[in-house]
Amino acid sequence: MSVPYSRTIFGVIPWYSFLIVLGAAAAIVLAVREEKRTDLKKDTVLDFSLIVLPVGIIGARIYYVIFSWDAFKDDFISVFRIWEGGIAIYGAVIAGLLTAVIFCRRRKIHVLTLCDLIAPGLVLAQAIGRWGNYFNQEAYGLLLEDPSLCFFPFAVQIQGPSGLEWHMATFFYESFWNLCVFVFLMVARRRWFRYRGDVFFFYTILYACGRLIIEDFRMDSLYAASSVRVSQLLSVLICIFVIGYYIHKFRSSTHLRSPISLVPVALALAADMFAALWMTGAVVLNVTVIVRFLLLLACGVLNAAAVLILYGRCKEGDVLYADHRG
Repeated sequence: MSVPYSRTIFGVIPWYSFLIVLGAAAAIVLAVREEKRTDLKKDTVLDFSLIVLPVGIIGARIYYVIFSWDAFKDDFISVFRIWEGGIAIYGAVIAGLLTAVIFCRRRKIHVLTLCDLIAPGLVLAQAIGRWGNYFNQEAYGLLLEDPSLCFFPFAVQIQGPSGLEWHMATFFYESFWNLCVFVFLMVARRRWFRYRGDVFFFYTILYACGRLIIEDFRMDSLYAASSVRVSQLLSVLICIFVIGYYIHKFRSSTHLRSPISLVPVALALAADMFAALWMTGAVVLNVTVIVRFLLLLACGVLNAAAVLILYGRCKEGDVLYADHRG
């Protein structure tokens, strides 16, 4: 299990492509099911899916190619060999958001309603799609030399210059984290979230927190300016944006009038600003891998705690989809 037996299924179909299609299908089925609980017209999700799926894949590939141009500049045709791997989920999400805005304006739908509908299926698709990295032997982490750590799923074997090497199975870490986020969103959607956009914004910050930490261990990150991990920096900016959104949304709420409740929020924003400076090299911090992990973990926990505190509590009757349970 630590080494994929083949890159293809049935000898002809790449596992990478198969799992992307499987994840997309699962996302569509889930969104169609959720569509029945909203006031959207029938087949809204299917209509949107026919547009957003090809646009999302193109956006994911363009994003990857931009930040990996050295690998493609000498063979431009390789840009189109997507089945060999090389797409970035942040590119797909950005392209998908732009598509959603245009689609919703034409259909006269609130864009956050559609985003809420799609977010759980999206993160489930990410959890499934990450296993494509396993079969392609990519999205792996640091080299491991301690035999006690060389076991699957903590580690995975990758073909190196001198044979198989054990590396951290970062693809699995992210897949598992995404699955946890999916479960949380599905439960919170019925029992807790009470405003339009909550499902989507909690998806973005929870995914960003996980990606911020896991990305630090990867060996094949996308870089900007030679030393800035693009996904980490973007994750930090997403955290800042979501916290700012909820500060603006709940600025007059009674549970925010106590200065004590704002301490974690201030700490989270300070941690984000420090992380952004750290990621861009403006602040140099020479620490061990373990200390670096603990600092990033603290940043992620502070961000999640800040949003939970800003959100506060709600009664059962306040839940947006309380009357649509089934």
